[in-house]
Amino acid sequence: MEEHIRNSISNHPHPFQHMTVGSPHPSHRSERLASCAYDEGTSTGVEAEDPKMAQQQHRHVSADEEGMPPPRYDSETDPFQLASKLKTDEEIRQIKANIGRKRDRDGTRMMELVRETGAKGKNALVARKLQGFYEEQNENIERLLRPVEEHVRAARELNSENSVKYKIAVYGSFAANIILCVVQVYGAASSGSLSLFTTMADAIFDPMSNLTLLLCNKAVNRVDPRKFPAGKARIETAGNICFCFLMTAVSFIIIAFSIREIVAGSDTLTSSFHLPSIIAVAVAFVTKLALFIFCFALRDQVSQIRILWEDHRNDLLINGSGLATSLLGSKVRWWIDPMGAILLSVLVSGLWLHSAYGEFQLLVGVTADTKMQQLITYISMTHSPFITAIDTVRAYTSGPRLVVEVDIVMDDSASLRTTHDVAEELQMKLESLPDVERAYVHVDYETTHKPEHFLKKEL
Repeated sequence: MEEHIRNSISNHPHPFQHMTVGSPHPSHRSERLASCAYDEGTSTGVEAEDPKMAQQQHRHVSADEEGMPPPRYDSETDPFQLASKLKTDEEIRQIKANIGRKRDRDGTRMMELVRETGAKGKNALVARKLQGFYEEQNENIERLLRPVEEHVRAARELNSENSVKYKIAVYGSFAANIILCVVQVYGAASSGSLSLFTTMADAIFDPMSNLTLLLCNKAVNRVDPRKFPAGKARIETAGNICFCFLMTAVSFIIIAFSIREIVAGSDTLTSSFHLPSIIAVAVAFVTKLALFIFCFALRDQVSQIRILWEDHRNDLLINGSGLATSLLGSKVRWWIDPMGAILLSVLVSGLWLHSAYGEFQLLVGVTADTKMQQLITYISMTHSPFITAIDTVRAYTSGPRLVVEVDIVMDDSASLRTTHDVAEELQMKLESLPDVERAYVHVDYETTHKPEHFLKKEL
């Protein structure tokens, strides 16, 4: 998947505390489950080293972690003892020295200076890779041990922090693009440069793109559940695809005009130079640079902001290159101007088609990244001691967010009430994750059956 498809879970250490999130049912349901007899929960992927350490209890604890001391993991907060695999900063720093000492003990130090230097460089590379591996492993363990409610709280805080920035990015870009549209239309019309016409065409469609994003965002927040029972989040992706193809079509039009001018030729060695046009495009370049820098920090958190960031990035390339080719056409050779317009349009078309391909993948349904699948699997494994195994975990995109399917295994003698309550609470817990649009939890009593679903529909 593209980078902007996987969207973003913070990695900070917190004790894993089982908690029902957003359950509309009274608390006596969980008490009823805890009072029933059950077999010890196991997993098809992880087995506890010590049965005594693997005992799990239902935990319905709500606590504010801010201002608390560093988390302490035990058999309840860490049933699979993942925290025992955490490496301290000092242990990670010692990796490089330990690798060097190991080579000394083995008698593998090179006598020649050149070979010794090469060995040191290789050791340093291996040490960096090991350090990076353990740092990433620490982040993954801390992310898995973090309670679901902490993921929700972090995402809510991030949204509230970015709310003002989002409005500045979208409405600021909209206002700036309207002003720059007028400025660049004047610059292109007064100079007659095809390179500047490329920048003008892009500037004209920029306000349209901003308007499309604003309308999509409002449509997502206004949902008629009778008409759209699954919501309208995918309209964001559809709007992004339409915008990508619109910009590609404009580039093709510029290519056609440029080819016609090259074929027609020119009676003069260079084209005319018009200073106000150059100043107008330079102002647009500086403005786009400021918007590009502002949207850079939010590009992986909001899909609409990423489209704006890509648009500003492309505008920087177009305005900068268009300015250069227009100047070269007026000072060196006339054909540099239309040729530059062709090259710019081809490049912009490629960039937007690449973006459209990524958005198409979101609609088709690409599997979630490995870290997200690990988190979903761990949450399902540790949700309840009534769950004896995990049969299947699927997570795939459906627009900007994910659809999750989990098949859990429970004892065949468990009552309908027990299986329903466990599955429903797990479904609500998974749907509370920031990147999950919808979750489906299926219950089975064994894992030897054939897959319930087929990849291809055959009638």
